[in-house]
Amino acid sequence: MRSVTIPDKLYFKIGEVAKLLGLEPYVLRYWETEFREIEPIKSRAGQRLYRKKDVETALTVRQLLYHEGYTIEGARKKIRESHRASSPSNLPFAGGLQKETLTKIRQELEELAKILK
Repeated sequence: MRSVTIPDKLYFKIGEVAKLLGLEPYVLRYWETEFREIEPIKSRAGQRLYRKKDVETALTVRQLLYHEGYTIEGARKKIRESHRASSPSNLPFAGGLQKETLTKIRQELEELAKILK
């Protein structure tokens, strides 16, 4: 199994993700229907734009299906369990969002605005 390094970008086109993972684009489109955690946004032109978390989830799906022998249903359950376990359940919203979070959101919005132009 080859190691995959995800470039430090905010958005990836489906072809980039497919090449990175060694898959055909139709496999990624199918996985979108089976794993709600893989949720690319679409540009005005209809181009799928995957965020880094989508790519990381697709990598996990590939690992589970192709290397660990999980079924689609088993992989779906494993992914949901891991996302549930990693989701912070008691975020302190009373004081507002942290500065790093707001900065990251702003960067993503600016990058998206560039892509959509």
